[in-house]
Amino acid sequence: MRKICAILIGMVFSMAAHAVELRGMASVNITSDTAANAKNIAFDEARRQIIADSLRQYADADTLKSALAQAKTSELMNLISSSSIDGEKLSDTTYSANISMVVDAGAAREWLDNNAVQHWLPDESKQDVFVVNVNMSDGMQNWAELNQIARKEKIDLATKTMTADSAVLELPVSVRGKFTIAVREGGWRFANNDGVLRIWK
Repeated sequence: MRKICAILIGMVFSMAAHAVELRGMASVNITSDTAANAKNIAFDEARRQIIADSLRQYADADTLKSALAQAKTSELMNLISSSSIDGEKLSDTTYSANISMVVDAGAAREWLDNNAVQHWLPDESKQDVFVVNVNMSDGMQNWAELNQIARKEKIDLATKTMTADSAVLELPVSVRGKFTIAVREGGWRFANNDGVLRIWK
């Protein structure tokens, strides 16, 4: 019988240019048959929680949750670039600590793609593009309007993913200003979040 208590107590997202850094800390208190097993369980719980909370800002929450539930521990270990421990305490059957981890954005992007999770993590290899996350209340009509705006501004809407009411685009950084002005004048609302331009109507 084991007791698990993993509480996220800190998460930091920062972006320099197009490079996104995902960093989190979880407080864990695990009881198992041995301290060694408790520690292994603690790290797995912390890893899954930190990955989930890091990536849900950049990915579809439902498919991300499903992919994490099915993922093997060894898979997820490859997504962590570094980790550290603070306040570690052990007994014969219990392990507790504050575990900090950094999620590798490139590895996370590849894992999301391989598991068919829709996402808009910026691609660090493409320094001349930015991501647009589109939400549409009337999919067909809104998409037609957006394409009309793009044609008028001579912008190619490079569509990364698309559903009935949403789309993810990658556009050249050089057109970001005029694209934002054009969609605003077309009645779209917009916001900038961690370098991602979100527009909705």
